[in-house]
Amino acid sequence: MASGTSAGREPYDEEAASRRPLELGVRDSAPASASDHRSGNIVPRYQVGCTKADTSKRYLEGWHKKQSSTDDVRKSKSGYFTAFGVDLSPDNMAVAIVYFVQGVLGLARLAVSFYLKDDLHLDPAETAVISGFSSLPWLIKPIYGFISDSIPLYGYRRRSYLILSGFLGTLSWSLMATVVNSKYGAGFSILLGSLSVAFSDVVVDSMVVERARGESQSTSGSLQSLCWGSSAFGGIVSAYFSGSLVDAYGVRFVFGITAFLPLMTSAVAVLVNEHRLTPGEHAMSVSGSGFIESSIQHIKQLWTSVKQPNIFLPTLFIFLWQATPHSESAMFFFIVSRACKTRYFHCILARCRNL
Repeated sequence: MASGTSAGREPYDEEAASRRPLELGVRDSAPASASDHRSGNIVPRYQVGCTKADTSKRYLEGWHKKQSSTDDVRKSKSGYFTAFGVDLSPDNMAVAIVYFVQGVLGLARLAVSFYLKDDLHLDPAETAVISGFSSLPWLIKPIYGFISDSIPLYGYRRRSYLILSGFLGTLSWSLMATVVNSKYGAGFSILLGSLSVAFSDVVVDSMVVERARGESQSTSGSLQSLCWGSSAFGGIVSAYFSGSLVDAYGVRFVFGITAFLPLMTSAVAVLVNEHRLTPGEHAMSVSGSGFIESSIQHIKQLWTSVKQPNIFLPTLFIFLWQATPHSESAMFFFIVSRACKTRYFHCILARCRNL
């Protein structure tokens, strides 16, 4: 019997054995039955109970394990802390600190209002005019982008302009803290400080766009969250200390403190990861024809983007919104006058009670 069974079997074929798992994957792989043994089609032990779904499941589990191990290695190699889902590398830290400086510069906003009202004795109309002039640098921000992209300073398009913006802001607030004694000097200094913030904002925005290009939507959104979170934190700090510092030390002291804040922008500019241009590239960039050609090309690209309805209509709405007059100066004078009247009334009542 045994000899008959062995005689009925086919000789072992390696090719057939290698193809047999694929054939079994297509068919329903039920456990080997007695009929299989009787017919001589013996299923190998490793193939019993193996289905196509099981094979695919094991393959996917192995792929996920490999992918997770790769991600863990990548995270361990970075070695940076994360905030808002973004690695706090030196480059990203520089971007976050620049945005923080933009927010914390609001420390001098209340001091400027009191300086124009109490020291220079300006009325609400003159205060509104000076505030309007201070917003002019923000209206021509595309020009700063053309300049930084077309005219690199000392071989850098980002670092050098951040350093220059920081020094410009320090100069403006230093003038406000020391030598400014007229409305024209105050208007010029405030305009200079606004220019420094607007220029640094354009440069750091271009850095954020370069880092977000090619990244996923979640990564670019996390980077934006880091930027706006840093700016909001700076605004909270300035809002907490601005009033108490003005009340305790005066407006000149607040201007002096504010003069040191833009230096943070100049200091972190060295952390920006930027390739320095070679002398040949630098000469080609600063040449007159190269600057004109690049500016024309940038203007064409800007117009191509702006004339699209999904960009033009929101831009028109923002323009009309910002063009409408606001009551900031009038509201400030109203609140201060009401507070002075209330304080004067309480002083009269206190004197009457002492009589």
